[in-house]
Amino acid sequence: MSTAEGGHMDDIRQRVRAFLDQFLHGHRIDDDENYFATGHFNSLFVMQLVLFVENELGVPVEDEDLEMENFNSVSAIARMVERKSRAADRG
Repeated sequence: MSTAEGGHMDDIRQRVRAFLDQFLHGHRIDDDENYFATGHFNSLFVMQLVLFVENELGVPVEDEDLEMENFNSVSAIARMVERKSRAADRG
């Protein structure tokens, strides 16, 4: 991964963390922590994450993207956004 790509991923992670912080009431989560498994959020929160990804990160979420693995951690969201952004740039 180039430095530019790493910086982009860091920016995505930071934006996702800022969004999640609104709902965590001071609790800090690690980038790879599955916040659904640890009980911080329930499965209904996925829809809020989808809207955040689409509206704030500018990445359309398709039906095939609607897997919990794409939304269960800060890192998972960042990887999905990066993957979809690269595909859109090539497309």
